[in-house]
This record gives sequence, C-alpha cells and structure tokens, in this order.
Amino acid sequence: MTSPGYELQFLMVAGWLILLVLLQLAVWPVLRPVLKEFAFPAAFPASLLLFTLISWYCGLLNVPVWIAFIPFAALLFWFAYQGCYRRDAFTGQGKWALVFIVFFLFMLELRFINPSISFAEKFMDHAFLASVMRDPVVPPVDPWFLGGSLDVYYYLGYWMFGALGIVAGVPSNIAFNLALPTVLANAAVGMYALAHLLSNRLHWLPLLTFLVVNPSFIWQVIQGKSAGAVLWDSTRTIPDTINEYPAFSFVWGDVHAHVVSLCNQVFLLFLLVFALKYWKVLAEKHRLIVAFLCALSLGSMPLINTWDVLLYAPVTMLFGLLIWISNRGSAGEGEPGMPDASRSGRNTDPAHGFMGRPYSFLLLVPFLSLLVYLPYYLQLNTGGIKGIGIVSTPSPVTAFLLVHGLFLLIFLIYLRKEIVRMPLVLLTPLPFILAGYAAAGIAALPLACFLLAKKRNPAELLAMCGLAVIIFCEFFYLKDNMGDVYYRMNTVFKFYLPAWILMASSGFAMLAMMLEQPVSGLRISRSMKTGALLIVVAVLLIAPLVIPLEYSYRGATLDGLSWLDTAHPGDAQAVSFLRSLEGRYGLVEAEGGDYTYYSRISSFTGIPAIIGMPFHEYMWRADGWYGERVNDIRLIYEDPEQTVPLMKKYNATLLYVGDTERERYRVRAGEAGLPLIYNQSGVQVYSLSA
Repeated sequence: MTSPGYELQFLMVAGWLILLVLLQLAVWPVLRPVLKEFAFPAAFPASLLLFTLISWYCGLLNVPVWIAFIPFAALLFWFAYQGCYRRDAFTGQGKWALVFIVFFLFMLELRFINPSISFAEKFMDHAFLASVMRDPVVPPVDPWFLGGSLDVYYYLGYWMFGALGIVAGVPSNIAFNLALPTVLANAAVGMYALAHLLSNRLHWLPLLTFLVVNPSFIWQVIQGKSAGAVLWDSTRTIPDTINEYPAFSFVWGDVHAHVVSLCNQVFLLFLLVFALKYWKVLAEKHRLIVAFLCALSLGSMPLINTWDVLLYAPVTMLFGLLIWISNRGSAGEGEPGMPDASRSGRNTDPAHGFMGRPYSFLLLVPFLSLLVYLPYYLQLNTGGIKGIGIVSTPSPVTAFLLVHGLFLLIFLIYLRKEIVRMPLVLLTPLPFILAGYAAAGIAALPLACFLLAKKRNPAELLAMCGLAVIIFCEFFYLKDNMGDVYYRMNTVFKFYLPAWILMASSGFAMLAMMLEQPVSGLRISRSMKTGALLIVVAVLLIAPLVIPLEYSYRGATLDGLSWLDTAHPGDAQAVSFLRSLEGRYGLVEAEGGDYTYYSRISSFTGIPAIIGMPFHEYMWRADGWYGERVNDIRLIYEDPEQTVPLMKKYNATLLYVGDTERERYRVRAGEAGLPLIYNQSGVQVYSLSA
C-alpha cells in the first residue's frame, strides 16, 4: 500500500494537534471560574472526554461523528466574541502548554521509529480502531466476529481516537501512532497539575511517574541482558503475572485499553484532590461542574478499561466521604494556598441547595457517572468476571520488591519520624509473614503508619490507596478464563498500573516535600532553573532517537502499515484496495490462532471477519461457536460446494486468498464460481455480491 509522504504526515500531525487545541480552548473558559489557575491544564483531558462522549452519542443516534465538533466550534466563536482569548488571558499558561507539547513530541518520536502494527496486541488495537473509523456506530462492529459487535468489550478508547481521526481527516494507520502521544501528553499535563496540589515546590518530580523504570529493570541491566530482554523481563518479574509500568507501556507501543486509560486516571485523581482541598470555598454552581467532571471521568472508565473502575469507584467514594466529613457545619475557610474567597469570586456563605450539602459530592458523582453512559450498560452483553478467588501463590518477597521497592522506600523514608515515634509499628508485617503473605506484610508497614498518623495530606491518601491495591492483589484475584497457571495474571496486570499511578504520584510528591528545604548556602537562580529545564527538554526529545531498543520493523514513518510493503507486498496492495471500498462488507480470511500474522486483513482494514483471533473472542464470548466457526472457514476454502452457502450463513461478502490462506488450507475456493474483483501480486479477492 502507498504510504503517505512526510509532508502529508506532517500535515496530519498538525491537523490532529490543532483539533486537540481547539477542543481545549473551547472548554478552558468554562472551567476558568471554577478551577482558576488549573483550568488550562484540566481543559485538555476534560475536552477530550467531552468530545468522546458527544461523538459516542452521535454514533448511538447514527448521525455523522463530525457533528460532535459543532458544540466546541460554537463555544470557540462565543468566547472569542466575549474576548476570552486575549493575550493577557494566556499569561502563565506557557508551563502547561510546554509540558503537553514536550511529552507529545517525546512519544511521537518513539512511535516514528517504532510505528509498525506488527506484534503483541497491536493487531487487536488497530482492528478496533479501524472498525470504528470505517463504520462509526454504537456499539461498534467486532472486526473479529462477523455479525457481532463490541458490546462484549470496553471499546471507548478506540472510539475516542477513531472519532478524532474522522474529524481531523487522519486515517487509522496514522491515527494509531498519534493515539499514545495524545495519551501521554494528557497524562503529563494532568500529573503536573496534580503535582501543584500535592506539594509546594518541585512540581516536575511527579512527572517521573511516566519515565522511571521499576527496580527489576535495573536488576536486568546488572545481569547483562540485551535492551529488548531488559525491557520485557522487567514486566515479568512476579511469576506467572504481568507487572507493566507506564514507561514500558509507552515504549512497547500497544494502544491498548490499560494504556489509553492512564490519562483519565490522572485526571480523576486531580479532580478528587482538588475537590477535597477546595470544596468548601466553591460556589454551588462550581461544585456542580467539579462533580460533573468527576462523573464524566469515572463514568468513562468502564468503557475505556473496566478494571479501572473497580479501583477508582472506591477511591472516589473515599474522597466523597472525606469531603462530607470535612465540610460538615459551615463553609469554613479554604485550604492554605487557595485564593481567598472574596478575591476569587467564590461564595463562602452557607449554601441552601443540594450542592450546598456536605454529602452532595458523595451522592451526585456515582449517580451521574452511571447516567452519562447509561446506554452502554443497557447494551452490555458480556459474562464479565466470574467471582473472586483467594491467591494460593503470593508474590515472592524479592520479586515484589523488584516491582514496588522504589515507592516503598520513598514511603518509609518519608515516614521515618512516625516510625521512630511508634516503633511497635515495625511489627505490622509479622502476622502477614506467619500467614505466608510476607510481601503483603512489607506493604502493610507504610500503610499502617499512614493510618495511624493524626493528620493526612492528599499525597498520603493516594499512597494509602495504592498500597491497599497491591496488598489486595496478594490475597485476592478476579476469576477469568486465563487458566490455572495464569489465574492471577489479569488481576495483577490490570491493577498494578493504577497502583503505580497512585504510588508514584504520591511518592514523588513526598520526595518533593522532603526536598523543599533549600540546602544551606545554595541559591538556585532563575537562569539555573531555565538552564535545567532546557536540558531536560533536550534529553526528552533526543532520548527516543538514541535508546538502543530492538524494534521489529524499525522505521521512520508514522504509517503503522508501511512495513507490509516489504514484508508482505501482496497483502499490502490488497489491504490498500480493501480500505478504499466504501460500504459494509463481511470477510473470509484464514484463522490461525492468536498473536500470529493470521487475522491480519480484518485487523488492517476494519472489515469484520468470520473469526479473528479466537482466544480473544473466547474470553469475551465464552464457548458455543468456537469449533463451528473455525471449521466453517476451512470448509469455505477447501470445499467449493460449501463456499457460497457458508458465506451466506455469516453474511460474508468477500473471500480473501493470499499466501497465508494457501499455507493454512488446500484452497479450492476459486472453483466455487464467485466473481473475482481483485487479482494482483498473488492475492485474489472474490465477491459474493458482485
């Protein structure tokens, strides 16, 4: 297939960024009276979630997705008319914009040199993205189960970037490589805003959440492993589990649900901490906006990565309870560092409406979070988790420390005075050790110290939540279809990333607190800070170009399918032809298990196949179809008398025959009398309806 030239790719990136900025600018003035200095950074993830919500309802109502941009365009014109975008309004916003663009460009460079949709979960990620962009309906068409939809899976992340691609005019093979830069940029700017709420200085430290590696990575390096092995093995430290961390996830490059969700996780944490600190000085209408934003973020989680809501719903309820407790009585005074209500325009008089009640946040946010995406739950058609089990093989202590040791060390250093004051707390791990769960006992030590503290700041609350998550994973797992050996793999995999976000954001904020006292005799000038900033930015922008990673099909393009031109030229040309077809089709292609080159045509085009990667579908749909569909595909290719009847059985209209099909089957489908609509470079495509 013909890959877009560099000039066209540049224009696509520019169009994508312009769209993101226009969405952000449209929402920024709405948030400015509420979030004040945090309105600019918060408008990035808020506008992205709002655009996703509106475009999703466009798909639900079967109207063009580009209509979702109209409300934002109207807001832009209105606020421009009101003078909200004067030059002075942007004063002080440069730091937020710098964080956003630097992290976007950093990730863009990583994708530029590692663009291929060729391994791991990338086939699935692009298949869903291409399906959404080809036919943006709700629920989206399942590209790996012809006749089925994605009501069995959480798909909103793919919808988000598919809708952006449609409006920006960026095809799926390019949008795939713009998705993670967008995720990282939004996560970084949200984390930078959260850092301003958690500590008074060194707000850049929590940005290390997305850049640092776990201790296991260092251990792999010490053992002398290659760069690729170091990266991979650092996420397989705890036996029979996956323990990803953000730096690995972004370098690895899967546009998978657990990675896409990171920016939304950070956004919710920012909102929760903001609400906890400043709820009492917010006017009722501003409280409503904050509650709606929390509900928008929390409500999106089941659709982006359902595992997240299992953790963040309790975290949200915890913050709601704390807001209730801290706001009983009168409006009171704001937190230190918050502008005085008389100067900020906030109303501190006792409120009389529902939003003036101390429990309003606790009741309203869960209700709204269910309401905003209620049609999703009415459409949901999945078996889900089958219960909770007890972990029989807890993590080895050494492996546990190689995953979480950095944050546990920071917590213990931060708590050193509390430990000296309460030495008996050192006995906390003992009952866990006696019960055979020593790793959980190690994490329980700092958790006990935080719980026994007389006062807790927001960073400590986040740390407690993160510690509770990793302790939970030592005792319990959620039952799925992963089998007896990997029974806790998904639980550890999906829960450890939120735990990392919680512990890293809080841990680096605590580190900032400990470093806040200036060293005697050392004065850091403004020029020194500027110089340090320039060095950090330069390192981030140069690092992707010099990191010695072993990529498959390393390239210098943003076209995720360009590797096909040399690796599988016949398929490349046929994919280009099929992507050019308009309308709805059903596809027959070879089936050959998961994580292989099979299912590549449906993955690259978004045209649904009778069955794609079967184990994925088995996890989502259980059994009852597996043997039948797999066998019917073989009959379609090998028995000409069965070809047409079986294609009609599944409403398949296209039959694909390439090298992979010939390797898999004794192909005789050409004898079925189907019209040939494509025949080039060893690939034939037959049509049932031509």
